[in-house]
Amino acid sequence: MIAALFVAASLAIPGNFLLYEKAAAKKDPNPEHSWTVSGKKNAQLVVNPCQKAGLGLAGRTATRTIVYTSVPDYSKSEQVILYSSPEAAGKAVNDLRTAVRTCGTAGYRYSGTKLALGDEGVLVVGQAYDHGKPAVGGERAVVTRRANALILYTAGGEWGKPARSDFRQQRKDAGTMLAKICELAEC
Repeated sequence: MIAALFVAASLAIPGNFLLYEKAAAKKDPNPEHSWTVSGKKNAQLVVNPCQKAGLGLAGRTATRTIVYTSVPDYSKSEQVILYSSPEAAGKAVNDLRTAVRTCGTAGYRYSGTKLALGDEGVLVVGQAYDHGKPAVGGERAVVTRRANALILYTAGGEWGKPARSDFRQQRKDAGTMLAKICELAEC
């Protein structure tokens, strides 16, 4: 057990492991498109309703984050986080669920739905509201855990009323990553 913890703590998420890395490496001459790639272990969760720097931070051993932004209003992100144990990763999911329930404003609210993907998962909707009705603007995220790994895929833009089809690409990407995450996670 101690040897397994030492190995998990010493692993990094290698370059080109994430799905969006090849696209992020290509030179795009359009100044309105940008990619950022980071290996910072303390990076904020890409789904963070309360914007708390410490959300999901405890027990991390490695993090890799990719964010794509297109002006004026579209973004997508991919984040893989390894934790010291499945319990630490599970706590991060539970803390995120709590944030989804408790954070937001009258003009921008969050909701979460349980998702049967990986060991546990959640669909997260961030949605702008105007006079109580869905307005233009929001984000859609799939967050799933397998063993000690947390996998997050988001898309943000000019969404209207939330629909299941809003999650199509994020679910597909999460499924693809789940199929290979055991190369790094303690599955």
